[in-house]
Amino acid sequence: MAIKAAFMVPHPPMIVPAVGKGSEEQVIKTANAYDEVAKRIAEIKPDTIIISSPHAPMYGDYINMSSGKGDRGSLADFRAPEVKFDETYDSELVAKIETLASLNRLDAGTLGRQNTGLDHGTMVPLYFIEKYYKDFKLVRIGLSGLALTKHYELGMLVAKACEELGRNAVYVASGDLSHKLQVYGPYGFAPEGPEYDKRIMDVAGRAAFEEMFDFDETFCEKAAECGHRSFVMMAGALDGKSLKTEVLSHEDVTGVGYGIATFEVTGNDENRHFLKSYMDRHQSKLNKDRENADEYVKLAAESVEYYLKTGRMIDMKDCKTSILPEMKSNRAGAFVSIHEHGRLRGCIGTILPVTDCLAEEIIRNAVSASTEDPRFNPIEPDELPWLEINVDVLSTPEPIKSEAELDPKKYGVIVTNGRRRGLLLPDLDGVDTVERQISISKQKAGIAPDEPVELQRFTVTRHV
Repeated sequence: MAIKAAFMVPHPPMIVPAVGKGSEEQVIKTANAYDEVAKRIAEIKPDTIIISSPHAPMYGDYINMSSGKGDRGSLADFRAPEVKFDETYDSELVAKIETLASLNRLDAGTLGRQNTGLDHGTMVPLYFIEKYYKDFKLVRIGLSGLALTKHYELGMLVAKACEELGRNAVYVASGDLSHKLQVYGPYGFAPEGPEYDKRIMDVAGRAAFEEMFDFDETFCEKAAECGHRSFVMMAGALDGKSLKTEVLSHEDVTGVGYGIATFEVTGNDENRHFLKSYMDRHQSKLNKDRENADEYVKLAAESVEYYLKTGRMIDMKDCKTSILPEMKSNRAGAFVSIHEHGRLRGCIGTILPVTDCLAEEIIRNAVSASTEDPRFNPIEPDELPWLEINVDVLSTPEPIKSEAELDPKKYGVIVTNGRRRGLLLPDLDGVDTVERQISISKQKAGIAPDEPVELQRFTVTRHV
């Protein structure tokens, strides 16, 4: 026994008649497709339904699963308190998934908030399912800020747990598509919105799950999607399986994309182990990039690897990297940024030099970026093969009189109010205006939006 089918579904509360009070007719195609999904689940008669929801408790560095005997909820927040749910959790399956996650060093389990009540990302699918079938237990999984690969991996472990416990199960990936499809929608319009919906529905229609890894984080943010990680986790639960795939509907009449697709497992397919193929492809690219990197980046990478393996800062005389003369003679501030699977993993730097030479500045900041960035856990040695590192060498900051002297593509900015200071590097994805550049810099410094600041600008030489 294992996962028999999976379903990609949205979760607009207004699709429930008690909430929509007639407005649900706007998305009648979605409602009809939802009924079809529920009927197919009833035909399978699963022991357990696994639902991943963007509105379950969510953490930046941990994928949380609901634990205990069960949970309750209602659509009272959407003026329909009479629509109630009382669900029983499959605690044995949850425990098995958590054990497998621990064995695989994946940050997932039941350590997060519990007994929070069911969220609407879970209840809307349950509303349709329970019209036709109620004899099941539930597993509810939240999303996280971890890389897409980690969500896919957890999906794989969900499937493995179902197989080992002999569960007859289905997976429901709850998630809306872009929230920026129409100018009249609640979130307005962005060109990335329709592009996201077109791409994800095409991927769903072909069950081309490896392509889900190619959705850039900045692109997804601009599209304002909420379900991508849920869909990726579902894809992981179907890893290595041959599928009969069908797109039942896609609508964007409210300004938010609602897509429904079904994936029936028909057997095994060794050509559909997408995490492995993606990792192999990604590793090949990283190796090529490292070979072509300049000495600044190679020095930063060597510094990180040496520290993680020995616990000591590398001495310049012991470096295998060729340290250029200007790296020994020049002094400058420098930032080292580390990414892993497309997501920031650490970034630490100095505005002005604090060491005797630029090479020493890079060594120290590389180690700090990998171990001391307060936003992230320290990088572990087994992450080394997947790290992407770049180095930004800063010019001496110069004071400016107004925002008119800034350009977010050309200049970085420093904002200062008393002892509070915030910095943002130039040419960052998603930072397209001076206003946004200053706003983020103020947030980093803990400066309120309406507080005055002194401005400085600088340029960087970026090494990749």
